[in-house]
Amino acid sequence: MKRQFFVFLVRWLLNSIGLWLAVRLLGTHDSSVTYSVGVWGFLLAGLIFSIINTILKPLLVILSLPAILVTLGLFMFVVNGLLVYISLAIAPGLSMSFFDSILTGMLLSLINYIVSAALELRTSSAA
Repeated sequence: MKRQFFVFLVRWLLNSIGLWLAVRLLGTHDSSVTYSVGVWGFLLAGLIFSIINTILKPLLVILSLPAILVTLGLFMFVVNGLLVYISLAIAPGLSMSFFDSILTGMLLSLINYIVSAALELRTSSAA
């Protein structure tokens, strides 16, 4: 249980950093957002994304499985972008276009993959 909580905290922190990086690189609809949201806003957005990613992603993957199979997995970019778009719509003060959300989803997927690989490496070396 402690390990799962630790993994969630690491993902939350890195998702927050990834969202901050994506907003800095891709921008938002309002250029003053980056300066008015601050660290706590991005931490909240990262928490919202982590929770939505944990709860909603398995359901969306199951519902979109035919499209994922037909496109040989490329539709997962759209699913990840939709999750980012929903998360930023809920987060106060942040917004992003759907195309930018897809690019942000790619970035956050890469971050989560690296975290998973690093934690798996740590687990297998400790055993």
